[in-house]
Amino acid sequence: MFESIAYAAEVAEAAPQVNPLVQFMPIILMFVIFYFLLIRPQQKKQKELQVMISNLKKGDKVVTTGGIIGTISSIQEKYIVLSVGDSDSKIEVLKGAIAGMYQ
Repeated sequence: MFESIAYAAEVAEAAPQVNPLVQFMPIILMFVIFYFLLIRPQQKKQKELQVMISNLKKGDKVVTTGGIIGTISSIQEKYIVLSVGDSDSKIEVLKGAIAGMYQ
């Protein structure tokens, strides 16, 4: 009985110790892949959208996140006034609600 306990202790001591960095390598690798495939492209797209919004001018045709298409009639600090429809109705839309240019 004591021999089997001594043998088990001997085997446990002889087992190679694994570097903790090697154990976390798959998790680190998954984070790097997520960063380059998901996070970085989304940040780039958001930055391009912010540049486009800052470069808007009167007369540009835009589409909002709600799907409204209109022509910019005036630009304020936080919102844009859009002319929509044939009757030249005007609505105020926050700058953050602009999804892109309409062509």
